[in-house]
Amino acid sequence: MAALVCVRHADAQQLTPTSHPDSVTPGRVVLRAGRASGIRLDGILDDAAWRNADSITTLTQTEPREGAPASARTVIRVLADAEALTIGVRAEQPPGVPMVSFARDRDASLGNEDHIRVVLDTYLDGRSGYVFAVNANGARYDALVANQGEGESSDWDGIWEAATSRTQTGWSAEIRIPLKTLLFRQELTEWGFNVQRRIQAILETDRWASPLRQFQITHVNRAGLLSGLPPFRLGRGLSVRPAITGGARRSSPTVSTDGDADASLDVTQRVRANTLASLTVNTDFAETEVDTRRTNLTRFPLFFPEKRTFFVEGSDIFQFGLGTAGDVRAFHSRRIGLLSQREVPLNAGIKINGREHSTNFGALVVRTGQADDPLLDTLRTRNTMAVLRVQQNVLDQSSVGMIATVGDPLGARHAWVAGPDLTYQTSRFRGDKNFLFGVWGLAMDRDSLTGRKRAFGGKIDYPNDLWDVALTYKWLGDGFEPSLGFVPRPGVQIVNFNAVYQPRPSRPILGLRVRQMHNEFLNTLVTDPSGRWESYHVFMAPVNWRLASGDRFEINVVPTGERLTVPFEIADGVTIPTGSYHWNRYRLEAGLAAKRRFSGQATWWFGDFYTGRLHEMGLTASWKPSALFIVDLNATRNEGRLPQGNFTQEVVGSRFRVNVSPDLQMSSYVQYDNDSRLVGTNTRLRWTFSPVGDLFVVYNYNVRELLDSFLVRRGYAFDSNQLLVKLQYALRY
Repeated sequence: MAALVCVRHADAQQLTPTSHPDSVTPGRVVLRAGRASGIRLDGILDDAAWRNADSITTLTQTEPREGAPASARTVIRVLADAEALTIGVRAEQPPGVPMVSFARDRDASLGNEDHIRVVLDTYLDGRSGYVFAVNANGARYDALVANQGEGESSDWDGIWEAATSRTQTGWSAEIRIPLKTLLFRQELTEWGFNVQRRIQAILETDRWASPLRQFQITHVNRAGLLSGLPPFRLGRGLSVRPAITGGARRSSPTVSTDGDADASLDVTQRVRANTLASLTVNTDFAETEVDTRRTNLTRFPLFFPEKRTFFVEGSDIFQFGLGTAGDVRAFHSRRIGLLSQREVPLNAGIKINGREHSTNFGALVVRTGQADDPLLDTLRTRNTMAVLRVQQNVLDQSSVGMIATVGDPLGARHAWVAGPDLTYQTSRFRGDKNFLFGVWGLAMDRDSLTGRKRAFGGKIDYPNDLWDVALTYKWLGDGFEPSLGFVPRPGVQIVNFNAVYQPRPSRPILGLRVRQMHNEFLNTLVTDPSGRWESYHVFMAPVNWRLASGDRFEINVVPTGERLTVPFEIADGVTIPTGSYHWNRYRLEAGLAAKRRFSGQATWWFGDFYTGRLHEMGLTASWKPSALFIVDLNATRNEGRLPQGNFTQEVVGSRFRVNVSPDLQMSSYVQYDNDSRLVGTNTRLRWTFSPVGDLFVVYNYNVRELLDSFLVRRGYAFDSNQLLVKLQYALRY
C-alpha cells in the first residue's frame, strides 16, 4: 500500500551538520530526533526544520574495506511529531562514479542498486523491527525483521511515503512513516535505529552503527538509538479498509463467460500501541501475484512462500524453531484457503499479534467456505482452523516459546499440533561473533492417522563473515503430517553439516581482482528412523569467486545418493526401479553483475543421474534500458537420458514491467511449461492513487499447446481467461 513519490532534478540545499552522534551507553551511538513542523515531502530537504535537527554525518564501510571511511558523504536527519517520523537523507556521489538506479516499482529488490536502508527497532528488544528502503528513483521497499535478525520478510506492506530528488552532487530523499503503520512500545522515548547506504557501481556498503561484516543491518541488537521521541498520538487506532472486486471469467473453452462482483472488508484495531487485532470478511486475494512455475526432479513437494496480505502481517511472530525451515514447518499459512493450488473461499478470519512485557504473541482463527471449483467442490472445505504462538524473550537476545494449531483444511477431526522451542542467540560470542543454539519439539494427532506423530530437532550455528558453520539435526516420525504445516518428507532423520570459508584476497588471483571467495562444503544425510541411509547430498564449491566488478563464477562437485524402497516415476512413462543409486553431479555457473543494464546468470548441471545422465540448463537475465521499462527472463531445460526412458522438462517465463512512477506500475508475466503445455499470462496494473488507496486491474489469459498422435505440435487453442478489477481504500481513525 503505497505512497506519494516525487522525483525531481534540482539542487538540494546544502545541509550543515549540527552535531555528531555520541554514545550514552557502551557501544550504542545516538541520534536525537528533531521536531517536525509543516514538512513538505518533495525530497529537497529545504524546510527550516531540517537545518536545526541533529544529524548523522559519518558512515563507515562494511564493504569493500571494513572500517574505512565512506567514499562519499551521507547526511541523515530524523524529525518526529505526534503522528509520524520523517527521515531526511542527502547522499553525495563519489567523483566519477555513476549512479545505479533502475527500479521504480513497489517492493523491488534494491540490493543491487544505489539505495538507502533504514531499520527501526520499535520495541527496543533487539529481536524485531521494520525495514524501509528507497532508491534515487523513489522506488520503495519495506519488510519485517525476521528470524531474530538473520533475515527479512519482504511480503509485508506498510502505508508510508517517500520522495526523492536528484542533485548536481548526488541525490536526496525524504521518507515519512505514519505511526499508525507501526507497532511499538508506547512508553519508550527512544528506539533502535540504523541506516545503511549502498553505492552499487563500486559495490560499497556504508553503515552507521556496528559497521562490521559479520552483522547485518537487521541485527537490531547492534543498532544505534533514535532518542528524543515525543508522545505519539494514535487516535482511535482503528483502520477500516473496504474493497470491491468485480470481473468476468471463462474457465474452459466449453463454457460461456460469467461475471460477478463481490465486496470484502478488512478491519484493524490497536489494542494499545504494541498490539494489533485484525478482522477480515469475505477476503479477496485478487491482487496477489501468481506463483512462478518450477521443475521438480525430486520425490517430494516443493515449498512456495506466502504472498497474501492478511497472513503476511505479523508473520515474523509465527515463525517456529531454529533450523526447521525447508524440512518441517509447524504452521504454513498456505494450507489455509489453498488446495492443490486452487483457491478456497476465506469467509472470515480474526488475528491478534503484538509484543507485551517481553512476550511476543500471535493468534489466528479462520473460517473457510465451500469451494466452487469443480475439482474441489466434492471436498469438505467448510472448516475452522486456528493457530496460537507465544514467545518469551530471555537474556539479551534469546527466547523460549510454544506453538499450537487446531483444525484441518479438509475437516479431519481431532487435528492438532503443539510444541515448544528454545533459541539461545548472542552477537558477542568471543567478543564480536554471532552464535546461535536452538532446540524444538512437536507432537500432533488427527483421526485415522497412524505411526509416530512427533518430531524434534536442534541447530548449532556460527554465522560470521570469515567462517559460517552450522550443524542441524531433525527427527520426524513416520506419522508426522501436520494439517496446517509443511513436511515434505516424514519418517526420517536429517543431518546437515555446513561449513563455508569466505576469505577476501588482498592480491589478484590469476590476474583477477577477487572481492570474496566462498569455499563451501554443504552436506546432507537422510536416514530412516533406524539409521539406515535413504539419501545423501554433498555440495562442494572449490571455486566460487565474486569479483571486484560484481561478476561471479562458480564450479561445483556434488556426490549424491538415493535409496528407493518403491519405484519413482520421475516423468510421464519414466519410472526408476527400487534399489540403491550413487552418482556425481557437476555444475558450472557464471553471472554478470546486476549493476549493468544487461545482467544475468547461466547455469549448467551435468553428470550421472540414477541409471543414466541428466543435463540441467538454467538462464536468468534482466534488461533494464530505463527506469520506465524492464524485462526479466528465466528459463530451465532438463534433459534426462535413462535406460527406463528419456524425458525433457522445460519451463520458460518472462516478465515485462512498465513503471510509470512508483505509484503506477504494470507488469505482465508470461509462463510456459511442457508438462501442462499451458502458456499463461498474468497482467497486473497497480495504481496507488493515495497512500491509503489502490486500484488493481488483473487479467489472466491461458492457451494450451495442441499435440497430434505423433506428439507433433499443431498450434495453440484457448484454455481460459479472467478479468478482475479491485478497488480498496483504508479509512484510518
